[in-house]
Amino acid sequence: MISDLGGLLDNENLERASRLLRKLTEANCSRKTRRTRTDEKDVDLELIAWRHGALLTRNGRACPLRSRNVSAVDSTPRRSFASDNTAPIAPEILQAILDANAGDANAYGTDPWTARAVARLREHFGEDAEVYFTFNGTGANVAALSSLLQPWESVLAPATAHLQTDECGALERFSGSKVVPIATSDGKLRPSDIERYLRAGHDVHFSQPRALSISQAPEFGGIYEIEELRELCRFAHARGLVVHLDGARLANAAAALGSDLRTASRGAGVDVLSFGGTKNGLMLGEAICFFNPDLHGRAAPFVQKQSMQLASKMRYIAAQFIALLTDDQWRRYAAHANAMSQRLLERVMAIKGVRVTRPVRCNAIFATLDRDAIEAIQRDFFFYIFDEALPEVRWMTHWATTERDVDEFADCIKRATA
Repeated sequence: MISDLGGLLDNENLERASRLLRKLTEANCSRKTRRTRTDEKDVDLELIAWRHGALLTRNGRACPLRSRNVSAVDSTPRRSFASDNTAPIAPEILQAILDANAGDANAYGTDPWTARAVARLREHFGEDAEVYFTFNGTGANVAALSSLLQPWESVLAPATAHLQTDECGALERFSGSKVVPIATSDGKLRPSDIERYLRAGHDVHFSQPRALSISQAPEFGGIYEIEELRELCRFAHARGLVVHLDGARLANAAAALGSDLRTASRGAGVDVLSFGGTKNGLMLGEAICFFNPDLHGRAAPFVQKQSMQLASKMRYIAAQFIALLTDDQWRRYAAHANAMSQRLLERVMAIKGVRVTRPVRCNAIFATLDRDAIEAIQRDFFFYIFDEALPEVRWMTHWATTERDVDEFADCIKRATA
């Protein structure tokens, strides 16, 4: 049971772990390897036993987490409004991982859990869908597009796309293909935005457009209506472009649209989907779904391996997708995240000094407010400043955000802007 997992970190077990750790340390120190007292301090073994934001060191005392890149962890952390990546694992997902952790299973996706997960995805996206699991969203986007593109080909994407702004040039480095960023005001592409990029040079001096990559939901808070998506896919296909959909938040978009997953992706003409799980309750894991496998010419399984996205213990990723896609859990998580953003929107719209800058369709709110107010709020709640010049912030909710979390955050905003 999930409750049993919490018992692993209770006081009794921490004491047992501490005693074991001291024995290991004493055994290590008894070796005939010279080591200064400073060296010993530097190499203190740390049992990463999370207990109210603390670590347990070899002397059995709790101390704050310290790292070159991470500040000390608050012992009573409040809910973050930075990203849906900050959310805990949903209980049904965690239970699925525990249930899969029984005995041995074949590796690299030849296990029963992976077969069931693929079958479940095909129930949602079509029996001919070809599925490849990855660890994360960048891996899914890069592996999906690298399976479709030659090094001299390019992918057209909004300048704000995660593929362009948040993946550190991973596609260019891995595949040799170029991302061509297209500036838009709202993170959405329309046929009129793309046309001129298709009239560039067609000789060896230019990368050749082959794919279009868009996000559903887009990075700036809006959404593609189904008919908008259909029009864009028709335009792309008529010009020989393959359409890739970054669906890290496809569940949120489908919930907002009142549609199913297929209608919001394949049904509108998408050729390949990076279907997100990490932002919607999973511990980790995304699924690449090819709706026309002929497009990758048998490259996908080899690209999955070369891109380091082929998990040996695939059952633990697959088990999460089985749970996510059972009884529409995906919709429940996403709809709740969206509802919490709407609740927050209602609260902040009434706060003087806060201006909501973009449409709120899913689980993200963009707003501008005074810099001093931002600094004051960030003392209690973590969130990102998206545009330092304005400044514009982003507030996000997720499956575990509660009404109380929202109200406490809104009260904090109101006090800071008073």
